[in-house]
Amino acid sequence: MTWTIIIIILISLLKIIPTCLPTGSVEWLIKKFETHSKLSEETVTLTFGGKRLEGEAKNKVIKDFNEAIFLKKLYIFPGTEELYLNPENSEPPLIIDTKRGKNEVKLFLYRYNDRIDVVKRDKKKVMAYSLLSENLQKFSI
Repeated sequence: MTWTIIIIILISLLKIIPTCLPTGSVEWLIKKFETHSKLSEETVTLTFGGKRLEGEAKNKVIKDFNEAIFLKKLYIFPGTEELYLNPENSEPPLIIDTKRGKNEVKLFLYRYNDRIDVVKRDKKKVMAYSLLSENLQKFSI
């Protein structure tokens, strides 16, 4: 009988605790698993067509990337990573080198008329997703 009451109390606590987390903990969990993370100007290096972007152009690209609307995640099947990293019908990508925690992350932005495809590559995996940003779609040096 006592074990039943203890088990009921423990299960009740397990149900209540996730719904009562403080805001800081919830934000940390969301940042840990978000696909389209925000960039900061200090940790970013931008390259377009072999040229490094600095100053106002860099700030504008970062601002537009942060304000872009997430459309959908693109699923990359094992062995097809190169198809996403080197698409045939795209202009040269805008390359963003940044750090996320301790990991180096490289973002390749491929521009199309109706979307931006972002291929995110770190040392462990490759993932891709689509964004909507008129300013990034029209970007030129």
